[in-house]
Amino acid sequence: MSKRSRTRRMNRQESAEASNGAIVPANDNRSRAIEAFTFGEPEPVNSRATMLDMMECWHNQRWYEPPISLDGLSRSFRASPHHSSAIILKRNMLAASLDPTPLLSRKAFAGLVQDYLVLGNAYVQEIRNRLGGILRLDHCLAKYTRRGVAPGQFWWVPGYKNEVEFEAGTIHQLMAPDINQEIYGLPEYLSALQSALLNENATLFRRKYYENGSHAGYILHATGEFADGDVDAIRDALKRSKGPGNFRNLFVHAPNGKENSIKLLPISQVGANDEFLGIKNTTRDDVLAAHRVPPQLLGIIPANAGGFGDPAKALDGFHELEIEPLQSVFLELNDALGVQAVKFRERANASG
Repeated sequence: MSKRSRTRRMNRQESAEASNGAIVPANDNRSRAIEAFTFGEPEPVNSRATMLDMMECWHNQRWYEPPISLDGLSRSFRASPHHSSAIILKRNMLAASLDPTPLLSRKAFAGLVQDYLVLGNAYVQEIRNRLGGILRLDHCLAKYTRRGVAPGQFWWVPGYKNEVEFEAGTIHQLMAPDINQEIYGLPEYLSALQSALLNENATLFRRKYYENGSHAGYILHATGEFADGDVDAIRDALKRSKGPGNFRNLFVHAPNGKENSIKLLPISQVGANDEFLGIKNTTRDDVLAAHRVPPQLLGIIPANAGGFGDPAKALDGFHELEIEPLQSVFLELNDALGVQAVKFRERANASG
């Protein structure tokens, strides 16, 4: 039996199964040499990975684990200058507006604010006197504080086998609300966290690009006539031009060479032309939008001649829309403690 007679056509079911993994041509014009293809399926926003949001926070019979890594959020705090600067601006403005009381110092309050803005949680610990009254309020690091399974129970978990249970009723939690669970808070900037990390990656890539002096930057294509030893001399000169800090120019003289006998073909432009400024500016705008901070308050130089407007008016609007709502969050401690531990000063408008 010949090879041609052993072949058969696929049925409809086999054709349908094969088409699921096949590359589908966008055009069926087989007479042309260039064809365009489409492959893959569009990824939905609500992927199956979001099913994890429907689960409760995992616990080990003693405390609940946060829904997102607190260590990762802490390390990402300094990923982007705009990300950390926006948080520091809010922290400094809130600390400056505080009217210190005998129970809460400005230093402890600044730590509470920073934990709340970075991690979405802030914990204050009651330090009591011998009679059981409140002596002062201390800042308890949110990165190592865990909410216990029992109501009102909290744990100090700085590392493996170093956990300590706090005295019942001495820890108070402030949390940014989350739509998936009510045990831990989540920071408000999570939607722009990927932009902050992309900003960091672009900076690191460009820094490594400039530090690496031995990358292939070009191809020296020579077709002219050279005297004996000239090619070796050019090769030695190219080797000496490599290395960190050795971006040097090279002079080549070919007396008998013709036009275009020596060509310099850059090949590193593909890696260098990565839209560095576009990535930096776009990710910066995403981060500032997530933090809702006017750019003129962070010292950003405007690209246009018109500027960003009056910084005093921007400061007044920022204080009303961002700082005052954050103040109301920390005023909740007064209700939990039954005493006025947090108090803020009245502020006059900067624009008059």
